[in-house]
Amino acid sequence: MIIIDIETSGNFYPEKNGVWQIGALDFYAPQNAFLQEARIDDEDSIEDGALKVTGKTQAELRDKKKQSQKKLLENFFAWASKIKDRTFVAHNTPFDYGFLTLRAKKYKLEFPFSHRTFDLHAFAVMKYFQINKKLPITDGKSEMNLPRVIEFCGLKDKRIQLKDNNIVKEGTPHNGLDDAKIEAECLSRILYGKHLLNEFSQYKIPEYLAK
Repeated sequence: MIIIDIETSGNFYPEKNGVWQIGALDFYAPQNAFLQEARIDDEDSIEDGALKVTGKTQAELRDKKKQSQKKLLENFFAWASKIKDRTFVAHNTPFDYGFLTLRAKKYKLEFPFSHRTFDLHAFAVMKYFQINKKLPITDGKSEMNLPRVIEFCGLKDKRIQLKDNNIVKEGTPHNGLDDAKIEAECLSRILYGKHLLNEFSQYKIPEYLAK
């Protein structure tokens, strides 16, 4: 399985917002990781919220010294194609998968992933239900955003958090590989009740996951 996290120039409008960073790792060999950046296309939009969570500027996202967005995808697809189990895994998979599929189509690139994907959100909700015998739903929607999943797995979310485009928690800028790593650690704790990455070993696995 390949755990994937992308950073974009805005919310889920792949037809107008670009992908400027891709982070990923092989769940079964997590030392095999990918992290690259690119400039977004000239016609791509940039939303203020994307700059807030990543700590980037418009100039950095359009830096002509960086590789093209098409080249970024080509490099990522080449890396992913060498992994035997290429099951696409992310938190809120439609976001990452949607951006990458539409951008691949734009650049006429062969997409190396199956349409059958796994979503960390779904795994977390199922585990929560097994433990609590109820679904984590409030006001008609799931509570299991990534910060909540991280907390549920006994980890700390040190990243900047936004709500309604406003910073509600200061922290470190979002980074594709950092986020892919913490998502992989969460998945390991949910599925196996075990650590995956040494950098998270100081955080005790909750008893309800370790059973």
